[in-house]
Amino acid sequence: MRNFLMVTLPRTALGLLFLVSAADGFWYLATGNHLIHPPVTEIGLAWERSLEQARFFLPLLKSVNLVGGLLLLLNIAPALGLALIAPVMTVIVLFHAELNPQGIPVAAIVAVCGALLVFAYRGRYAALLR
Repeated sequence: MRNFLMVTLPRTALGLLFLVSAADGFWYLATGNHLIHPPVTEIGLAWERSLEQARFFLPLLKSVNLVGGLLLLLNIAPALGLALIAPVMTVIVLFHAELNPQGIPVAAIVAVCGALLVFAYRGRYAALLR
């Protein structure tokens, strides 16, 4: 039960979240419309538009989301998947804390799930910290 709560549940939740984010992003790039777009403040929308103007950034971001989400969801090299999406999770938390406070519940879920997985996979990251 502990393994389920500390690893499987957060790994699956993050995997699904990032897989859905990637699907929505690729849909947006192809059609110009989001499948899912929660409420965003005006300053948050301005920030999103600035990312769109750097034409390479959204395809790169959504590709990282896709690969990281799949690695977590399929439990194939999940520590690598988490390492790929860790910078994205940091930006999600900071974005909602600073620019879009109504998204703080999602940011909290991302932060808690990420922290649980970093703790669970800490042995796999040990060599990076030497």
